[in-house]
Amino acid sequence: MEAMWRPSQKRVDLAQMTHFQKEVEKRFEQSFRDYQSFHRWSVENSEDFWSFLLDYFDVQYSGEKKPICSDHGFSDYGWFPHVKLNFAENLLRHDSGDALHFLHESGRQYKLSYPELRLKTGQLANSLKALLKEGDVLAAYMPNCPETVISMLAVSSLGGTFTSTSCDFGVEGVVDRFSQSRPKVLVAVNGYEYNGKKHDLMEKIEEVSIRLPFLEKIIVVDFLGTGVKAEGKIVSWDDFLGEERSLSFVKVPFDHPQYIMYSSGTTGKPKCIVHTVGGTLLQHIKELGLHTDLTKEKSILYFTTCGWMMWNWLVSSLFFGARVCLYEGSPGMPSLGEFFEIIKREEINIFGTSPKFLKALEDSGYTNSEPLESLETILSTGAPLLPEQYDYVYHHLKRDICLSSIAGGTDIIGCFMLGNPTIAVYRGEIQCLGLGMDVAAYDEKGQAIIGKEGELVCQKSFPSRPLKFLDDEKGERFHQAYFSVYENIWHHGDFIEITEQGGVKVFGRSDATLNPGGVRIGTAEIYRQTEQLPWIGDSLCVGREVDGDVEVVLFVKLAAGKSLTEDHLKEVKSVIRSNTTPRHVPRHVWAVTDIPYTRSGKKMELAVTRILAKRKLQNIEAVANPECLKEYEQYQV
Repeated sequence: MEAMWRPSQKRVDLAQMTHFQKEVEKRFEQSFRDYQSFHRWSVENSEDFWSFLLDYFDVQYSGEKKPICSDHGFSDYGWFPHVKLNFAENLLRHDSGDALHFLHESGRQYKLSYPELRLKTGQLANSLKALLKEGDVLAAYMPNCPETVISMLAVSSLGGTFTSTSCDFGVEGVVDRFSQSRPKVLVAVNGYEYNGKKHDLMEKIEEVSIRLPFLEKIIVVDFLGTGVKAEGKIVSWDDFLGEERSLSFVKVPFDHPQYIMYSSGTTGKPKCIVHTVGGTLLQHIKELGLHTDLTKEKSILYFTTCGWMMWNWLVSSLFFGARVCLYEGSPGMPSLGEFFEIIKREEINIFGTSPKFLKALEDSGYTNSEPLESLETILSTGAPLLPEQYDYVYHHLKRDICLSSIAGGTDIIGCFMLGNPTIAVYRGEIQCLGLGMDVAAYDEKGQAIIGKEGELVCQKSFPSRPLKFLDDEKGERFHQAYFSVYENIWHHGDFIEITEQGGVKVFGRSDATLNPGGVRIGTAEIYRQTEQLPWIGDSLCVGREVDGDVEVVLFVKLAAGKSLTEDHLKEVKSVIRSNTTPRHVPRHVWAVTDIPYTRSGKKMELAVTRILAKRKLQNIEAVANPECLKEYEQYQV
């Protein structure tokens, strides 16, 4: 296969991946003929790899590194048990340059230097000391703005845990999440602006305050410039900030909870995934520093919200002293092409997006007519990047660019498959497996295969593996989520193919979790809304892959004597939007005569997903009413 892009020798020579590999070869007396052999060494010698990474990037920690890992399986979290560190200390170690560059859809923008970011973090942290102790949780109901980053750094400096959701979530979505993580402090905005429309959040915040009585303080940022009325638990951000005092850092164990992330299965509320301080930091350093080649001299912009793990990933760029660009608003405001002009104007070096955005950009007819001199890497995640989208990038945006499709997820707060600035890009393929990640594709017999489609697994532990789920004392839900298919081997729920040349093709989810725009959504969140509508007898929600993204499709079995009217369509979408988020709203609502169930009474979401994707059904004998499946074939793409 002909490569679509190959790095110049100069780029290879300057890449941190190259320098790191040479130092590994020198330190461990190795010689790697190519990236695949280097990756193989990093997996077979994972303790040496992760330990060397810790020192190579000068991570600030105390304690002894050995033992490096006490469990290479997944029974226990075994990484660096005697190491202590602080997440914020490592991200705030630079004393010069621009740290955060805030960009709003309206054109409003401003910058915070590293000294200014450190100062504001200290001000907030000093005020939070009276409310939070080590291990306590601070939650953010925020847009992608500097105050969100400051909040995360402040609670992290105190040895606390950060969790967040984006400000377009409805009350039910916020309560479903934060009722489980139980934050003592909530940071929110009084409103936000999207696509030129302003949304007031104060009524929602007041309802959240009532629904979450354990909240001791709600700090509200005046994002709309309309003022904040302080009453009860509510205080304005400006009034809450403390005096200018030196910032101190509480060192915590390597496996101390840093983030609580939210993912969903097909039943119940969203699962609360706990990620560690050390594991998150090391994984992000590897992915940003080696696989993305981020340095102090570069700027990075990833289009994301605070409800997606890519926000957490982006903010870790501060470790390198880079300029981290936070874009808030619609990428289509005033036009998709104008958004790409921002990249030129602000001299972005690394731009992160999704297949959905690239498809929309292509459909808009945008073609770049000026040199994108600063842009060296485009990252894409959230869904498989289609081969045709590689064509669009290289033919209409820039020829000399590393197009890095990356894939992993909220579950590991990182990636299994990544880009690499030192190797070629092939059409329709992720460039490589991530260093230190023992990834394989398993066939139906549980055997690793090359060149064929199989289940994505990870055969060996890695530092960013989640610590646990909240409210899962015996670990039963945790085991069911990742280890019920293969004992003590991580089963991710994606279909992939690892190619002969070491690239990866991703074919989509193998479970029933929805993934529109890269944000994982559990169908249970949608069913909770449809069940309250009397004209719906039953429903089934699945994801359908179209144009490089996943669109949410809702099938409804109508109550006796009812028909699907325009008013019904508006009502169900309105209810879902109001109580969850806009991303939960189905693109299509179609009436069917029956919903398929297993004989044990479970909805057959995966079966319908496979039908829509024109994939062969498996375990058909488990379907209690297989005669209804034929009806779904008419909705294939």
